[in-house]
Amino acid sequence: MASYSVNTKREKKVFDTEDDVAKAMAEYTFNLSKKFCKKRGYFTIVLSGGDLVLWLKKLLVPEYAETEWSKWHVFWVDERVVPLDDKDSNYKQTLDSFLSEVPIPTSNIYAIDQNCAALGDAKGAAIVYEECIKRLVNQNIIRTYKSSGFPQFDLQLLGMGPDGHMASLFPGHYQIKEKASLVTYITNSPKLPPKRITFTLPVINCASYNLMAVCGEAQADAVAKVFKDDFNLPSARLTADTQAIWYLDKTAASKLPSECL
Repeated sequence: MASYSVNTKREKKVFDTEDDVAKAMAEYTFNLSKKFCKKRGYFTIVLSGGDLVLWLKKLLVPEYAETEWSKWHVFWVDERVVPLDDKDSNYKQTLDSFLSEVPIPTSNIYAIDQNCAALGDAKGAAIVYEECIKRLVNQNIIRTYKSSGFPQFDLQLLGMGPDGHMASLFPGHYQIKEKASLVTYITNSPKLPPKRITFTLPVINCASYNLMAVCGEAQADAVAKVFKDDFNLPSARLTADTQAIWYLDKTAASKLPSECL
C-alpha cells in the first residue's frame, strides 16, 4: 500500500476537551481565511457534517469579527441525497446552525442540485456537483492542483467515523479507489441514509490544508489505527498539499501509544 504514503507529514494536536478542539478549529479557519482572502480575494472552504457543523459556531465570537464572509465560497465534501430541507441534509444542518448566522452570499454556497436531491438521484447529483466545480475552476474561483488539473480547495474541515471513514468514503467500498472523477456516489452506504455523493480521494488530498477534527472515545480505536498507517481505513489515506493536521481531544487520542502524544 505504499502508494498511500503521505506526501505531507501527518501532524496532530491533542486538546483537553471537545470545546478546546472547536475553538482551535475556529482559529485555524479564521487565519487561513485571512490569508487566502488577502492573497486571492476568495476563500474556498469545504465542510462535512456531524458535530463539526456545531463547532463552526465558534467563529461567531467577537474576536473573529473581521472575517471577510463575502469572500467565502462554501462546499461540502459529501452530502446525503435527500431533499435540502430534510433533517439529514448536511446543507440544512449547516444552514440552520451556522450559515444563517453569517453574511455569506447565497450564490457562494454550493449545495447539491435540489431536483436530484428531491428525487434521490445520487448519480445525477454527483454529475451536477462535479460540473459546478469545473465551472468554478474555469472562473478561477477554485484553483487547480499543479499539473494534475484536479481542483484545489483552500481548506477542508473533515471528520472521521468510528469505522475510519471520511467524507462518504467507507472501508471496503469501491469509491475509495475512484481516481478519474471529482465527485462520485454511493447508494448502499453502511451509514444511513444510504444514498450520498462524495469527493473522491484525489480531490480531497489536493486541498492546500486539510484539518481532521475528531472527538470522543468511540473514535479512539480508529485514531490508533490511522497513526499506525492502517490504510484499510480511508482516513489513514488523508494528506494535503501544504498541511494535513489532526485535532484530537484526549478521549479520541486515548489509545495512541504514549510516544505519539
